[in-house]
Amino acid sequence: MAEQLLEVKDLQVNFKVYEGLLRVLKGVFLNVGAKEKVGIIGESGCGKTTTMKAIMRILAANAIVAGGTIAYRGSDVLQLGMQDLMRLRRTSMSMIFQDPTAALNPVFKVGEQLEDIVRYSEFTSDAPTKQEVRAKAVELLKSAALPEPERILDSYPFQLSGGMRQRVCIAMSLASAKDLLIADEPGTSLDVTIEDQIMRELKQIVEERGLSVILISHSIGAVKGFVTKLYVMYAGTMVEEAPTGELFSNPVHPYTQNLLKAVPKLTGGGVPEGIAGRIPSYITIADGCRFASRCRSAKERCRTDGPPAFDIGNGHRVACFHYGDI
Repeated sequence: MAEQLLEVKDLQVNFKVYEGLLRVLKGVFLNVGAKEKVGIIGESGCGKTTTMKAIMRILAANAIVAGGTIAYRGSDVLQLGMQDLMRLRRTSMSMIFQDPTAALNPVFKVGEQLEDIVRYSEFTSDAPTKQEVRAKAVELLKSAALPEPERILDSYPFQLSGGMRQRVCIAMSLASAKDLLIADEPGTSLDVTIEDQIMRELKQIVEERGLSVILISHSIGAVKGFVTKLYVMYAGTMVEEAPTGELFSNPVHPYTQNLLKAVPKLTGGGVPEGIAGRIPSYITIADGCRFASRCRSAKERCRTDGPPAFDIGNGHRVACFHYGDI
């Protein structure tokens, strides 16, 4: 069994807004082993990015962590002091954000931004030389499949294409990701051909470096060939967890089943079915199963009680009372 790297238990995150309290994450669970590739899929707005920001402890100022634990190598990230937290971010884990334009500062050259990260993440000595830092920055850009790294270091972000900016963000994350890399929809702002290139290069990098990965996406096809385990997220809750092959061959939660039916097929076979309704408002959200209002199989119990995750074998867990009764 792989060494446990990250374990999230019963994570609850709320946000204070003008209209009231947004109860976004409710009882989120997640496990990542050493060198394991994990994917999280679900509709936009279901809490995938919020979960990752909670792990990195970079939530917005109006966020409230109302409960749960985030254990990284046995230490609760939520309880770490600032010095220990900064050390963790510099030497163990990092995150690739979905919008490279927003992730890069437009008024600084790429080299200034990347070399700062290299200086504080790659070197244990107090004063690495400029030549050492520059050489490491060039090496990172090459590892992210960027041609002419010297020219890119001397360029501003707006002088690069979207795909090149995303590769720069990957290079930056590799400077500090020694154990865990979080990729938040790394190809979502790119065209499909560039997205495919980015995903192939990213997979090669993480395999060569032996990294654990959490890949977030609302594109099921993008994660199918990348990860070995999948979590399905809906409205701030984890509704299903299974090995990738098992989840695609035997989806059991009503939301997962509907999500897979909504995926267009290259072989044809009819028009994909959409999921009726929409994600409920996090201000007025009910205490029961959050999918109950869109589920054709929902019973009265589903509308009042939140189902726990039931183990149905083969590493497969589902948060649905129907399987608890079985």
